[in-house]
Amino acid sequence: MVLETLNPVYYNITSLVPDMMPVATVPILILMCFLFLIWNHEETSSIPGPGYCMGIGPLISHGRFLWMGVGNACNYYNKTYGEFVRVWISGEETYIISK
Repeated sequence: MVLETLNPVYYNITSLVPDMMPVATVPILILMCFLFLIWNHEETSSIPGPGYCMGIGPLISHGRFLWMGVGNACNYYNKTYGEFVRVWISGEETYIISK
């Protein structure tokens, strides 16, 4: 009798979860998605440059500076976006001004 109560196969797991659980999770998931979108929303800058895109943009621009070097990366961004560019180096917003 004691072994039957300790055996997890003895219990039916579906009887332990209430029937209203899936109905309650849908509004919670929608609320979490909404909060996630608000948290990652960034106002668009008037200065051209790579987008933020939930932190991926800074990783890509920092990786480009590490991979190509400062001079080549600056030339790439100036050809792509123009004379005044906003990029991220080491997680900080950096402006490249060139002519």
